[in-house]
Amino acid sequence: MLSIFGVGRTHHDEFKRREILRAGGLSLLGLSLPGLLRAAALNAEGGTGQRTARIRSVVLFNLLGGPSHIDMFDLKPGAPAEVRGEFQPIATSLPGLQICEHLPNTAKLMHKASLIRTISHRYDSHDPLIIMTGYTDANAQLPTQPTYPPDIGAVCQYLGVGPRDVPGAVCLPCYPGWGEGGRRGGPYGGFLGSQYDALFSLCNPKFSREPTPYHYDPVMPEGEPYLPGLTSQPDITAERFDGRRTLLDQLDDAFRSGSQSAAQIRLDGFQKRAFDLLTASKTRSAFDLSKEPDSIRDRYGRNLYGASMLIARRLVEAGVPFISVHQEIFRHYGHSYDMHENNFRMLKNHNLPILDQVYPALIEDLEQRGLLDSTLVIVMGEMGRSPRINAKAGRDHWPQCGFSLLTGGGVKPGAVYGETDKQAAYPITAPVHPKDLIATVYHLLGIDPHLLVYDRMGRPHPIARGGEPILEILS
Repeated sequence: MLSIFGVGRTHHDEFKRREILRAGGLSLLGLSLPGLLRAAALNAEGGTGQRTARIRSVVLFNLLGGPSHIDMFDLKPGAPAEVRGEFQPIATSLPGLQICEHLPNTAKLMHKASLIRTISHRYDSHDPLIIMTGYTDANAQLPTQPTYPPDIGAVCQYLGVGPRDVPGAVCLPCYPGWGEGGRRGGPYGGFLGSQYDALFSLCNPKFSREPTPYHYDPVMPEGEPYLPGLTSQPDITAERFDGRRTLLDQLDDAFRSGSQSAAQIRLDGFQKRAFDLLTASKTRSAFDLSKEPDSIRDRYGRNLYGASMLIARRLVEAGVPFISVHQEIFRHYGHSYDMHENNFRMLKNHNLPILDQVYPALIEDLEQRGLLDSTLVIVMGEMGRSPRINAKAGRDHWPQCGFSLLTGGGVKPGAVYGETDKQAAYPITAPVHPKDLIATVYHLLGIDPHLLVYDRMGRPHPIARGGEPILEILS
């Protein structure tokens, strides 16, 4: 028998009538001993590790595959031809800053953004785990693991950030890796538990044609993300949304339902919470794009990514704290930004037009609605691409250097942070590890980046993996 006693005076009387709990009872709630103690401590303290927030929501646009920084935001026109590539730089709205000629709409907004040119690490893997957690010790050959740390969205849900009637995190248009038949690390609760996973939308992309036998021939995915019903995605249990209720409320439910099975508890108690959020809530309403005028639909683009980014804006309006949009790889229909071949044609004809439409559409839309100052928009991928062009007109993996484009609340407009060498191969000033970027996001959300969460062995982990906010880019 396992005995747990009340933590702190505030809830002493509440725990007194149930001071002895069976270990099996804890498992019904998905709570380990460290998780129980941590949750009790947070409730007893009356706090969540939160400070004054500068922003209310974050939108991450993940350019899956590794966007070529040297061909997009850090061109080197004076480098040798085998390094500089085919594109020319153009002036932007920020005096002295040039970016790729195929990003003309983005160029008009650079005076509003903070550009980090020196994201640098050693994790050579195509998943957003590192840019959502700062974690670099994962096995790149494995799908996401329950031992991995929680991402920003999971921590938001764990701490109860945001309104109670929306989830703390939503992932669009599907979980990363869905298009390839696997699960890439990133938007998950990790060792905190699957109840803190993001709410994953579903998609059923259509393609206007089959790609040519040459597999670096991307085809635009059409369609819109949609929310599942509880029966169509059984892994969306109400536990995912129930983290906002206090520990004591959950324990009361467990004791009142002590004669029921775990499945009955989920269906009769917790499941109602998920059902409410998925059916009659602001969350489901945000996915109804029929409410948007044609001009807005056209502005974002009539494709899966345009629809995803428009839904992201609607989720910001609903108050969702963390929204991630992933430019997914759909098997042989495209390789997103993983361009080992045909780098320049793929950028010019597919990837850059997508980015140059959805990013400006979102920024301008948020600004016109008075939401940009309370929303942080991040555009980046998990790595950059190699400085030297290979024999197949491609660029290979290069985590040593990449970029992050940040726009909106809390960041300094018109800032360029960090400088790279003459081939954009390595930072020569101000290298930024992804964990520092994670810490910056937490800081802007009003969450202490040094807050500890506990894994299943009871070991403490700072939520930003020891990263520090990048104060130089903050307004």
